[in-house]
Amino acid sequence: MSLNKVQLIGNVGKDPDVRYLDNGVAVATFSLATTDRAYTLANGTQVPERTEWHNIVLWRGLAQTAEKYVRKGDKLYIEGKIRSRFYDDQNGVKRTIVEIFADNMEMLTPRTASQQQGGYMPQAASQPASQQPAANSSVTDDLPF
Repeated sequence: MSLNKVQLIGNVGKDPDVRYLDNGVAVATFSLATTDRAYTLANGTQVPERTEWHNIVLWRGLAQTAEKYVRKGDKLYIEGKIRSRFYDDQNGVKRTIVEIFADNMEMLTPRTASQQQGGYMPQAASQPASQQPAANSSVTDDLPF
């Protein structure tokens, strides 16, 4: 048995770069930063803050969602798997790229009202409660309590 699963919470390093393949499939790529806090060991040694950068790849619906709503600086939860690919650079040196192919993404950055109206959130989510459709009150009138 084997398992290839990654869970990350971090900040988007740049707006997603979204491409559409010939068959119409969307692919989004962007960087995500995860940071370990600085701390001091029991013996007084200070360990500095450390930031890791991850290359994130989203496909299809997730890529389209990222295109509409994800922006530089947003905090995201990403769940997926690690994939490596290899290539030879201009000088013939073999290079490796490690990417996270996301299966799930959750946006953790709260949106302000101005961002919601500016296209960040779906229209239904940005409507005030007073504009939401009213529940059918006749259904509750027949209840015995």
